[in-house]
Formats: sequence, C-alpha cells, structure tokens
Amino acid sequence: MTPALEVAGLSKAFGGVAATRDLRLTVMPGERRLVIGPNGAGKTTLFNLLAGDLYADAGTIRLFGREVARLPPHRRAHLGLARTYQIITLFGAESLEHNLVLAQLGLSPLRWRAFAPLSRFGHFRQEAREVLGRVGLEPLADRPVAELSYGERRRAEMAMALAQRPRLLLLDEPFAGLSSEERRALKALIAGVPREVTIVLIEHDMDTALELAERITVLHYGSVIVEGTRAEVVADPRTREVYLGN
Repeated sequence: MTPALEVAGLSKAFGGVAATRDLRLTVMPGERRLVIGPNGAGKTTLFNLLAGDLYADAGTIRLFGREVARLPPHRRAHLGLARTYQIITLFGAESLEHNLVLAQLGLSPLRWRAFAPLSRFGHFRQEAREVLGRVGLEPLADRPVAELSYGERRRAEMAMALAQRPRLLLLDEPFAGLSSEERRALKALIAGVPREVTIVLIEHDMDTALELAERITVLHYGSVIVEGTRAEVVADPRTREVYLGN
C-alpha cells in the first residue's frame, strides 16, 4: 500500500541552527499519528515543511506517492493536504460561513472569477453549512468570526480544513488553550473524522492526544528518536528522558 505521507532525509536549518536533521517518517492511509517532543524539537517546522510554508534544504516529501517537496502550498492543497495552525488564522471580520466558502473556493476553478459575488456560489454555501453542522457551529454561521469564543474559533478552523475535503489533515496543537469541556468536544470531533482522511497531530496535551493516536513519533533536536505504539513509546526510556523529564 502506498503511504499517505513518506518523508526521507528531511533537513532544514535556520542560519547555523538545524531545525530538522535527516528526518524520516512514514504514515499509512487512514492512520492517526501523534508527533510529540519538547519545545524546539522541530514539530511545527516539520508541519511547515510538509505544507510548503517552508522549503527543505534537503530531503524528499511524498504525498500519496507523489514528490511534493518543491511544490508551493496551493499545489499540495490540491493534492489533498490541509492543516490547522497553532495561531488561529481566520478572517475575523467575515462571517463563519464566508470563511468556509473561501476555503472551498480556493480549491475550485471558480476562484478565477474574481468579480463574481460569492452569493452566486450557492453550492459552496450549502456545503459550508453542512460542515459547520458536523462541528456543531451551524447556528453561528452568520456570525462574524471575531465574535466567536476561542473554543468556537478552534472548531471553526477545523471546519475550514474539513471543507477542503482533505486526504491528509495536519493538526498543530488543536487543543491548546481549550477548557476541559472544549477539549472533550474537539476530541470527539477529531475521532469522528472519516477513515479516508489520514491525520497527523502535534499536541502537548498528552492524555488527550494519546487517546486519539495509533502510532506515535517522538522528535528531539529535529530527529526521530522513538516511534511505535502508545505502549512502546511511553515505555521507552528515551521518551521519559527528553519529553517526560524522568
């Protein structure tokens, strides 16, 4: 079976500081993979390299068998990659529905009709409402994003990613800053994402994230040091040394 994501020899340095070093990673279709590590381990840099927000100094990135390391972000999105960010990136002055319509429009040939009003794209609006219903935000569809609570905006960002119908979804600390109740709701949402979508997750909330992940990758100084099932990774002394502080 062709991996959903295959990374080999991935290296990126900023000045003289290496953020990733010969990083290797293979994620199979439908898998739920958790990437953990201490601050500065290279987790978000890895996501930026995968999404095309940064370009690697060396190495390959294959998305469903296709080499994408030199492709721009929008080309990777067209191949089925979507992501969320640590810092929420939404259009605050626009309605929630409008944000989702823009997310869909970005992957459609209709995006070139720059002067056509969005009101003409009724199918996008209908699908936006359906996705918002999946994340429990449909009643807020007409509300400006700036008026949403932090937890609602986190779910809205997830909705924007799902509206792009991804095959590979990268979630960068989706539980950050959420209350216990909000974490439970978001965990249920992620668990309900269909299996045709592969998920790679960065998260510091170990207890929550470990319940979602099937395999775990531990990064340290930009390299993979441990990889395996939850039981294998938690039991490995290298994990305790670099991440748990034991």
